[in-house]
Amino acid sequence: MESKITSSFIPTDTVRNSPSGPSYNRSAGFDLLLLGGIILFIASVALAIGVFLYLQFVQASLGSKSEQLQRAQEAFEPALIAELTRLDDRMIAAETILQQHIAPSELFRILEDLTLETISLSSLNFQANSGSSMEMTLVGVARSVNSIALQADLYGKHVAITSPIFSNINRDESGVFFDVSATLNPNSLRYHNILSARSAPQQLPQNQLPQGETNIPFFEP
Repeated sequence: MESKITSSFIPTDTVRNSPSGPSYNRSAGFDLLLLGGIILFIASVALAIGVFLYLQFVQASLGSKSEQLQRAQEAFEPALIAELTRLDDRMIAAETILQQHIAPSELFRILEDLTLETISLSSLNFQANSGSSMEMTLVGVARSVNSIALQADLYGKHVAITSPIFSNINRDESGVFFDVSATLNPNSLRYHNILSARSAPQQLPQNQLPQGETNIPFFEP
């Protein structure tokens, strides 16, 4: 009679509970995916919380900076700053006007310094076409033709008078009549330049004047 007892060194329960096989692999892979998903979820939640807290910090910092800026503006008195700004604009405008301002009266002083005693001016026509174009015409009478020649030389050497032209020279019993037309240098008539030149007025060489002739001390109408 054959015995039904099978002898084996490997326990039967151990063989039945062995973790090998396809079902174990699927279970292990699912566990890994689940673990990875949990980690990603926790990381996403942590990142969202970090962004939220950072936005709150930025908003709080911006509000604090705005309050500091407002307090700083109030400390500087905006009304006073606006008033000082308007004053500065007015001073700049006044300086610009002063630098461009033409003083026609300076032309009388120039003619007074340059005109010889032997010459009398009876008419003056001053025309300013623009800030850079000025002309004058004169009508006068001289004691002699030599006086006219010397007067033309003096006018031509002055920086304010450009290319003086003497014309219509006629002699009669009362003297030698003549006309003068010339272009004027605007810079010599600008009030700002006149004030700057007061400390060093132009001096005429006295050795150019003929004997017995001096600069006329006034403009004779």
